[in-house]
Amino acid sequence: MAFLTRTAPTVGFDLDMTLIDSRPGIHACYVALSERTGTYVDADLAVTRLGPPLAEELAHWFPAEEIPAVADLYREMYPSYAIGPTLAMPGAREAVAAVRGAGGRALVVTAKFEPNAKLHLAHLGIEPDAVVGDLWAEQKAVALREHGARVYVGDHVGDVRGARAAGALSVAVASGPCDAGELRAAGADVVLAGLAEFPDWLAGYEDGEADGVAAARA
Repeated sequence: MAFLTRTAPTVGFDLDMTLIDSRPGIHACYVALSERTGTYVDADLAVTRLGPPLAEELAHWFPAEEIPAVADLYREMYPSYAIGPTLAMPGAREAVAAVRGAGGRALVVTAKFEPNAKLHLAHLGIEPDAVVGDLWAEQKAVALREHGARVYVGDHVGDVRGARAAGALSVAVASGPCDAGELRAAGADVVLAGLAEFPDWLAGYEDGEADGVAAARA
């Protein structure tokens, strides 16, 4: 029997480049930010390294003392520029539906500013049971543990670290800035090409496999 059919755990998902392709929207927002501030931001480069907190990207372009104010401005501008152009990743809706259809709960845990994360999901019609923002890498373990997540799905090595810090199974998707080799090297338990493969993986994942992963980690 598939383990989700029997135990129905919570499954966590990252947002950027896992559930959503936010590159077009974030690109537009950085272009607008450059125009507003008069400071050049290479939007083409910035969207190749999505995942870490906003402040880390802004540090490439702005003096440290300006980053808090610029981050606030970016987040204020974000709904106008970034929500509309952003797309759902292939298989995103189906992945969330597979968890809920199996009786589990779907949780989104992201480094993105939480109100903007919720705007993305509502705009794209992706309906998780809970959304937690403003957490990155090992910090994500706080929300994963709080919600009892046994699986965390993400595209970045930081997501792998977050899953492992929470004691959750790390399912990595090679749909973002980190390739399959990087994700495996970081300790991902499972690597998929993208979320389109997730429902089949979920359906075939049995209790014995989960026990085997736990034993290997011990």
